[in-house]
Amino acid sequence: MPMLEVHRLSKKYDDLVAVNEISFAVQEGEIFGFLGPNGAGKTTTINMLTGLANPTAGAIVYQGQDVTQNIKAAQKLIGIVPDESNLYDELSGFDNLCFCAALYGLRKPERETRARQLLEQFGLHEAGKRPFKAYSKGMKRKLTIAAGIIHKPPMLFLDEPTTGIDVASARQIRALLKTLNQEGVTIFLTTHYIEEAERLCDRIAFIVQGRIVRTGSVPDLMSSVQQHHLLQVTFEHADNPQQLAQNMNAAFPGCTIRVSGSNTLQIQSPTPLALMPFMQFFEERGVNIFEAKIMKPSLEEVFVQITGIESTQLQKDKEGGKKP
Repeated sequence: MPMLEVHRLSKKYDDLVAVNEISFAVQEGEIFGFLGPNGAGKTTTINMLTGLANPTAGAIVYQGQDVTQNIKAAQKLIGIVPDESNLYDELSGFDNLCFCAALYGLRKPERETRARQLLEQFGLHEAGKRPFKAYSKGMKRKLTIAAGIIHKPPMLFLDEPTTGIDVASARQIRALLKTLNQEGVTIFLTTHYIEEAERLCDRIAFIVQGRIVRTGSVPDLMSSVQQHHLLQVTFEHADNPQQLAQNMNAAFPGCTIRVSGSNTLQIQSPTPLALMPFMQFFEERGVNIFEAKIMKPSLEEVFVQITGIESTQLQKDKEGGKKP
């Protein structure tokens, strides 16, 4: 049984269709990425799935239970980490966590024990007594994640968890998310950072203008748009790379070989490439290979091909903030 199922979910604001009949499922124990440009419907979708907005149409099902009309029935199943912190500046880290735990009905001894445990786990033990307003952006994000899992929910929603924080803190947060997932937490993640989704996610859905245009695992998404197989070979030294490329074209008629730089060849084929025949070709001609690697498309290239949205637009979205 999936942790979450979404059936033809829609959200309209007067004449604006923010989310248009989207359907997908999130399997228990996976990290599910939800990618798209500003205004695509990512935050609106999370708001509906967590009870912050009412759907116009469609169904939301958690662990087999339809909770569309009563998201509170799923409150104990989900944790929420918004893109901007909802914690209290004047309270200490410890008191913030205890307050959140109280909202979920944890008794005082349990919530205090849980708060101390999370402060230790998230590297915030020393900062636990300081007011939240004194935290750095990275520390604030970590405490917000800790608050989202204070009640040990099996599923966690994160909206842009590493936006606006430094590189070191972003790396720490990605590691924390991996650890939480390994401990059994199912994670639903929105992000502008495609390379982050490629590192973290088991499966990804691309949403554009309120519609999901493709869903799949990272390898499946890449293979679906890969038009050819590419091998890049770098030499220690080659006297005449152009002549070498011509000889290779004659020896491997099914391939296209082109020179890339003074000591690199790229070998393109419509079918999978085996390294050994090429290595023998170079060895017979006394060409020493420095590196040979199969080149694969990046998830960013996949996103551009599937959605038609240039990666430069996503960069502008990162710099310009988010929209529903």
